[in-house]
Amino acid sequence: MPAKPLTVFFKDIDKEDLPLVGGKGANLGEMVKAGFPVPNGFAITVPAYDVFMEHNKIVDGIAKIIKITNVANTQELESAALKIQKKIKTSEIPEAVGTEIVRSYKKLSGIFRNALVAVRSSATAEDLPNASFAGQQATFLNVKGEANLLTYTRECWASLFTARAIFYREQNKIPYQKVKISVIVQKMIQSEVSGVMFTQDPVTNEKDRIVIEAIWGLGELIVQGTVVPDHYVVQKDTFDVLSKQVVDQSIQLIRVKGATIETGVSERIKHLQKISDKEIIAVAKIGAKLQKHYYFPQDVEWAKEKGKIYIVQTRPITTIKKAGEILKGDKGEYKIAEAPILTGSGASPGIGTGPVRIAKTPKEIGKVGRGDVLVSIMTSPDFVPAMKKAAAIITDEGGQTSHAAIVSRELGIPCVVGTKKATSTLKDDQVVTVDGKKGMVFMGSAVSKTEVKIAPQKSSKKLRTATRVYVNLAEPERAKEIAKMNVEGVGLLRAEFMIADIGIHPKEAIKHKTQGEFINKLASHLTTFCDAFNPRPVVYRATDFKTNEYRSLPGGEAWEPEESNPMLGYRGAFRYISNPEVFGLELAAIKKVREKHKNLWLMIPFVRSPEELSKVKRIVASEGLLESPSFKFWMMVELPVNIIQFDDFAKVGIDGISIGSNDLTMLILGTDRDNAEVASAFDERTPAVLWALERVIKSCHRHGITSSICGQAPSQYDDLVEKLVSYGITSISVNPDSIERARLLIHNAEKKLGRK
Repeated sequence: MPAKPLTVFFKDIDKEDLPLVGGKGANLGEMVKAGFPVPNGFAITVPAYDVFMEHNKIVDGIAKIIKITNVANTQELESAALKIQKKIKTSEIPEAVGTEIVRSYKKLSGIFRNALVAVRSSATAEDLPNASFAGQQATFLNVKGEANLLTYTRECWASLFTARAIFYREQNKIPYQKVKISVIVQKMIQSEVSGVMFTQDPVTNEKDRIVIEAIWGLGELIVQGTVVPDHYVVQKDTFDVLSKQVVDQSIQLIRVKGATIETGVSERIKHLQKISDKEIIAVAKIGAKLQKHYYFPQDVEWAKEKGKIYIVQTRPITTIKKAGEILKGDKGEYKIAEAPILTGSGASPGIGTGPVRIAKTPKEIGKVGRGDVLVSIMTSPDFVPAMKKAAAIITDEGGQTSHAAIVSRELGIPCVVGTKKATSTLKDDQVVTVDGKKGMVFMGSAVSKTEVKIAPQKSSKKLRTATRVYVNLAEPERAKEIAKMNVEGVGLLRAEFMIADIGIHPKEAIKHKTQGEFINKLASHLTTFCDAFNPRPVVYRATDFKTNEYRSLPGGEAWEPEESNPMLGYRGAFRYISNPEVFGLELAAIKKVREKHKNLWLMIPFVRSPEELSKVKRIVASEGLLESPSFKFWMMVELPVNIIQFDDFAKVGIDGISIGSNDLTMLILGTDRDNAEVASAFDERTPAVLWALERVIKSCHRHGITSSICGQAPSQYDDLVEKLVSYGITSISVNPDSIERARLLIHNAEKKLGRK
């Protein structure tokens, strides 16, 4: 290879050539030599950039401009950047440099003249283990023709001096003279699907996780945060897909008639998982090989074209925290409200609090002061000066690989992305607290509440009735015995006893890579019930351990927070969304059982909003369970919001509900029935509770949804059973010792109402 080549192909460079071709170019060459599936291309080298700068005598002018510029002043910085960029964009490319670029382009194009290429910047200080220049320089897609290539080469050179790039270097104390730039010219992959992969979880720093995100179309929208991507988590070594979050995508970036345009995603595919499970594993295996090759966790960009996976870039993850490092708010530790006002994807761990400052465009970043919480639709590199000052960052759009996520992790600023509605929900000057690990945004401080314990339920008799009688069960040993009784199925199969019998916290099982054993044991328990009651339905309520209960499992203390009021804390649907890996174990067990037993259904407990239900349903759908007509998807009704917004919950799509009258009554009346001081005020027959029961049962009729109840009340109050039947409830689920009495009460009620 000549002493100072002006262009050089990937096959002739490797990771040692960073001074020649920048971080991006060096990594591409290294991957090509190592046999990774990288699209062919070449680099316009740093010496070519130097020749251009010297030929046009630009260096001295830059020095003078930067010397007199206060980079902390947004307007001054922008003005200086525009002057420098204009000079670079309008200067001529020396003949020797231009000729060499065109020669290499023709060679890359081969028999197909004027190949479509991606033109990307590759700075000499980017993609290093201790610094990421995420989005700092320019990228241009679907470039065609020699003249266009030369134009965009100048654009890339000029991007070394955007306001954001100048600011970034000043903040990181990197002299501008020491950062130079190469330009990467690479065969364009017209990706049907593209995405980003981290070979170590960038938020939790779990080393045995590979995180993959995917979108339809070209990959720029995922980096910009314009769309929320699918999110897949794969376990290293086993390559088990631990969790999948499939997201609707309305827009994509594609090439149409010679132009790269933003267009709508076809209705046929917009709701679908972007790549198959087999492809997820294939991408993950490439990631594992890349980390093994580089001896360091990698941040990888990939694309799929005509069924083939390509790697278009890799760089070290720059945001890995040291083991045991604890992030706290800059004003200490904070207590926050138990119910978040917004949820999204946790993108950068830590707790940050401060007044909201909404900046929807870079022009508004001047109003963000030190200690404010920056709220935006999405960030771009132009937001970096404001991000640097912020106590936390919240965005409407984006995923864990968006600009906001990458930069906030590097800055150590808590960040939540993909909330969908932060800019419309929050208002300037509101004080919020951001939990960047859990992906939650809170208003105000936590109010300490007394922990609520659930008391054991009571008893009751037999016949044939139009209203079905179901049974509440938990212990596999009793399945055969109870199945012989006069019941139409299991209306509430509690998971907690089965999980406790397995004898390990599910996250501990995943940590030790024994989740296969966990799934098999749970599936075995579920099979016991399905065998015994076949063909009668078995409605399995997904795990509803509270944190104090989960902590009691072997290994649980390492994974569960201590809460002042676990009943209203981290439980139910919220847990499945924020920790889909554990929910994924339950779904895997259900799938395994349903291969032979089609009478197993699923019920989701403690759902705080229609949005939560939708997200959980999407996770269930990603496992293919909803495709079977014999599978039923139920929701527990145990919160006042379930009654108030029932029409919205119904629109998400549920087959049935079961009313948890114990929790519902406590939450409507504000009364702990186990507290002797106030227990006398606990009564499911009060007007407010009866109103709620009648309203939700009749709403179910209107929507064509079955209704059931699984609390203690029907076993205890004869007159309530009559009311439930009069409201039109579909079934009543009771404890085993109440089956015969409940049947008789229902029979008498139906007879009285003339339904016999």
